Amino acid sequence: MEKENLMCLLRIKGTEVSLVLEQSVLSWTFNKRRAYRKKSLTVAIPVNEIVTVRLGDGKQQTKGVAPSTQFTVYHVSRKSSSKRWSLQMVTFTAPDAQVAHSWVQAIQKKMFETGHTRPRKLLVFINPYGGRGKASRIYYSEISFLFQLAGIETDVIETTRANHARDYILEADLQTYDGVVCVGGDGMFSELLHGLVKRTQSDSGVCEDKENAMLTPCSLRIGIIPAGSTDCVCFATVGINDPVTSALHIIIGDTQPMDVCASYNDGQLMKYSVSLIGYGFFGDVLRESENLRWVGPIRYDLAGIKMVFSNQSYRGTVEYLEAYESNSSPRDNTRCRTGCLVCSESSERLREAAEECQADCQSDTWKKVTGSFLAINITGMSSACPKSQDGLSPTAHLADGTADLILVQESSTMQFLRHLNRHTNRKDQFALPNVEVHRIRAMRFTPEEFDEEEAIRRQKRFFGCPCGRTSETSIWNCDGEILNCAELSVRVHHQLIQLFARGIEDTSRS
Repeated sequence: MEKENLMCLLRIKGTEVSLVLEQSVLSWTFNKRRAYRKKSLTVAIPVNEIVTVRLGDGKQQTKGVAPSTQFTVYHVSRKSSSKRWSLQMVTFTAPDAQVAHSWVQAIQKKMFETGHTRPRKLLVFINPYGGRGKASRIYYSEISFLFQLAGIETDVIETTRANHARDYILEADLQTYDGVVCVGGDGMFSELLHGLVKRTQSDSGVCEDKENAMLTPCSLRIGIIPAGSTDCVCFATVGINDPVTSALHIIIGDTQPMDVCASYNDGQLMKYSVSLIGYGFFGDVLRESENLRWVGPIRYDLAGIKMVFSNQSYRGTVEYLEAYESNSSPRDNTRCRTGCLVCSESSERLREAAEECQADCQSDTWKKVTGSFLAINITGMSSACPKSQDGLSPTAHLADGTADLILVQESSTMQFLRHLNRHTNRKDQFALPNVEVHRIRAMRFTPEEFDEEEAIRRQKRFFGCPCGRTSETSIWNCDGEILNCAELSVRVHHQLIQLFARGIEDTSRS
């Protein structure tokens, strides 16, 4: 068992197999060829997707004290065309107990060599009230035993109030943890995001309220076990909202860096976000939905219908800094997937672009668009979800230091409905005359104050509008939270956080 590659004849349920352990793969070949197969069946598992290996039969308790001749490998399993992961185990029978023990040690050694990013201790927050109260049940019935199986120590806290998790992270000693995990929805993730980013800046002596401050990236990773009414962040980074899949990503130590947008108003930091910052339609929907909380999650659909027919637009000026020269565009046909080159090469590209600007003594040139907008949306990722598989901006990248700015100019209700419908039917939502999209590094919006004539026109519209009042300004929807201001500045911070994820796997070639 001292060779680099190990091989041995073992048995699975009485069938002889040749088991081989290479540097990064564990594989076995069934030596008895089936009549309908031209070749013997071979199964290969990446070592970094083995959850654990243990002596004995995983399906039954070994009786007696005699050393077992069996060992069980627990590993990630997936269907070729699915993003859903599951835990699978296979039990091998060795000629004797010594061989079984040697194989367990050899596999554990390989796992240790390739598993430097695996967490050993996690701080877990459960929101017992979110997602109709299912978070606790999901964690204790589906997830807890997986962490135990993988040998991960956990400290579990059930939150009792809003911002409980954020406040705990700001004050607690986090040095013993390899990551923090939220069991809940996007609101719970936002608490961990704000807690970690703020704690990191405080420890580093960085002032968050300075728009031009270079924020310090967070070292602790964030894990998301989807258990909320909305799980957009999980869907856009894993490709599916499945608790077991997310737990397995955490266990094997996947790491996905992620950009974060910081929003400022009047020289003060308002919020951090990774998904949507929306003014106009999405801001109005969120504001209206607050009056419909009593109807449950359907309130967003009802508010959306009302806002579509109100067809409210808002005048103002949008200024933005375009992304540095990059290998991507919001109108190309690329997708941010596992191992994305645009994201992985972005650090070097951004550094070179910044150095060139400094050498040429060039100041940033802000571009300007003035008009009447039905919607102004900034998204740092695709913002895909089960209802919109491609999201607001299908080619947005998770970690390239940019966000996509989508401007929807004033138009008829039918034209706006056509734009919204394209979020669900996978047609190009930007190929419309009233829609434009830009890949940006920063943005600022200034609302236009009404003159007397416009105020009178809007007042008249109020009496004829079946959808209720119209207002001079909208509000900003920041990842599902209200920012009660109209004037706003947004800046993208490159790879500020890391998730326990690997991006969406490309299953189209399977």
